[in-house]
Amino acid sequence: MRKAKPKKRIILPDPKFNDVLVTKFVNNLMLQGKKSTAYRIFYEAMDTVAAKTSEDPIEVWKKALANVTPAVEVRSRRIGGATFQIPSEIPASRKQSIGMKNLIGFSRKRHEKSMGQKLAGEILAAYKDEGAAYKKKEDTHRMAEANKAFSHFRF
Repeated sequence: MRKAKPKKRIILPDPKFNDVLVTKFVNNLMLQGKKSTAYRIFYEAMDTVAAKTSEDPIEVWKKALANVTPAVEVRSRRIGGATFQIPSEIPASRKQSIGMKNLIGFSRKRHEKSMGQKLAGEILAAYKDEGAAYKKKEDTHRMAEANKAFSHFRF
């Protein structure tokens, strides 16, 4: 949209944990409009997390999500024929969506039996500051740190 910013959609909390963040996560997890399947996968993952840890599964998931959420990113900008990787801060909503998408994307690439188990495995790994999604965040931060010299090109 050129003129007006689109209105923010109101997202309802999920039925089991009564949390809006869970609904956002499930919306990212969903494929081809199958929301009930996405909820089933998420709840299966939460049951697995609860079985493997003695803590509240939602708190473990939120901590894991915070651990894989990047604070800075690099953006390509062309200046005088050369392309520079310019580090920039990320807005809060984009941070959240990047974290969710990394957690879901890397859990899909894992080698467990079901998607619920894959997601639970990635959540537990991220909770312990390890796993592919956490490594992706660390690489992003390292890349931003390496290109800190170009931060004066920020737009």
